[in-house]
Amino acid sequence: MHRLIVALLTAVDAAIAVAVGIAATLAPLTLVWVFGLGGAADWAALWPVAVTVWQFGNLVPLAVTLPADYLAAAGIDPAAASFTLSLAPLAFAAFTAIFAARSGVRASRADAWVTGVTCGTAVFGVLAAIAAFTGQNLIADTELWQAILVPVLVFALPATGAAIVTEWREAGGGFVARVRDRVEQAPHGWGDVPGLVARGTAVVVVGLIGLGAVVSAVGLALRGSEVVALFQAGNVDALGATVLTLAQLVYVPTLAIWGMAFAAGPGFTVGEGTAVSAAGTQVGVVPGIPLLGAIPESTTPWLLLLALVPVALGALAGWTARSRLVHPSSAAAAPVTRPSPPLAPESLDLDRTTALTGLLASAPVIKPEPAPEGPPTALGEGHDDDPIGPRLVVALGIAVLSAAGAALLAAVASGSLGPGRLAHFGPEPGPVALAVGLEVIVGAAILLLSPRGRGRTEHPRSAPDREPAPGARGDDEVSADLPSETTDAAPDLTETLDLGPRRTDPGTP
Repeated sequence: MHRLIVALLTAVDAAIAVAVGIAATLAPLTLVWVFGLGGAADWAALWPVAVTVWQFGNLVPLAVTLPADYLAAAGIDPAAASFTLSLAPLAFAAFTAIFAARSGVRASRADAWVTGVTCGTAVFGVLAAIAAFTGQNLIADTELWQAILVPVLVFALPATGAAIVTEWREAGGGFVARVRDRVEQAPHGWGDVPGLVARGTAVVVVGLIGLGAVVSAVGLALRGSEVVALFQAGNVDALGATVLTLAQLVYVPTLAIWGMAFAAGPGFTVGEGTAVSAAGTQVGVVPGIPLLGAIPESTTPWLLLLALVPVALGALAGWTARSRLVHPSSAAAAPVTRPSPPLAPESLDLDRTTALTGLLASAPVIKPEPAPEGPPTALGEGHDDDPIGPRLVVALGIAVLSAAGAALLAAVASGSLGPGRLAHFGPEPGPVALAVGLEVIVGAAILLLSPRGRGRTEHPRSAPDREPAPGARGDDEVSADLPSETTDAAPDLTETLDLGPRRTDPGTP
């Protein structure tokens, strides 16, 4: 695809990501204004609020300063007039990241991933800057550089990562493909290590997010009465209940990460001096947010068994990597796991007869190998057909990257919801990373470092120790007849030349 078209498509993707994110807040606010307050919508007031919420959802912290008249009317201590709001509703950031990753994959498959990612990020940055300059809010203020840079990073990093992964998996040419081909040429299974680590880490991280979502859903189902009671205690009308519900829905991904931290062991906090984990729960007076009604007042030791799920995820990642690891002893017999890069056009113009003649001339002569001394051994004993080095590195890489991913998720799902004891919400990244890393390494090591079961096969005896069966031909006769037999069943050159489905460089005929 032409680079200009790719640039235009990625620019449209970036514009849609910004427009949909802001519209998801602006539309409900407009409905509340029209049906709640009556009259025409005041766009001068609604636009800054919508932009601020969108920035907050894309991990931009807000510096909140409550007006003095509101403090007097609500009876709030003036010391709590200013605080930081940083516990982001991750639904906005998740939408931006998913949309950016989709754009990066499309740009890579169009053979212009650098152009696509650069253009999309630039357009997203321009729109974020326009929103930051036009959406300043006196009550919930943001640092201008954070309001521009942080949303751009939320878009750029997933787009770049998805494009590089797609290039590594599918590209037939380019810088990433050359690096991949050079890495995959490493002997003794080392060439497969980066891909297996990435695949295993994806299995663990996706599994952890799913585990957290299940734990959160079960908590909401078991304590649904508490959630309803907090709704009723809010004494809001139907419009207020709708707005409150929508506001909590954007925090569902945040709650799923809290569930992941709960299952992993360290748990999370819902205020200063509180702790919610499978080992025990210590909470005081929590904010009257209905979603927090899912937090249990006490736990049972049986919930500690949830820590076995990350171990099982590590084992699943280890099994996935072990089943795909190419062993040196079987590399010659095993089919190539990745299609080779396409040959140059001039290589395809070889004379077919000359190529077939070269293949037949290089046909090996089959002769029995001499028997080893001693009794027969199990296949693989004393041979480096299942090297321990790559397997150990894969297990450690999966554990380390999974711990880093869990720490990143915990960091974006923690922050402040208000002044005082409300300044600490969510899981601590360090303990979560340590727990996930230890649990995953145990499961991955079980599958990756354990010996592979093999059947016992005998080595063929040497030629002097055995006599040919009556009517059987000798080795010289087999060698003499081999070229003619091979010629009768000559392989197809197009099958021998491994022309896989990998896409080629732009401009290659």
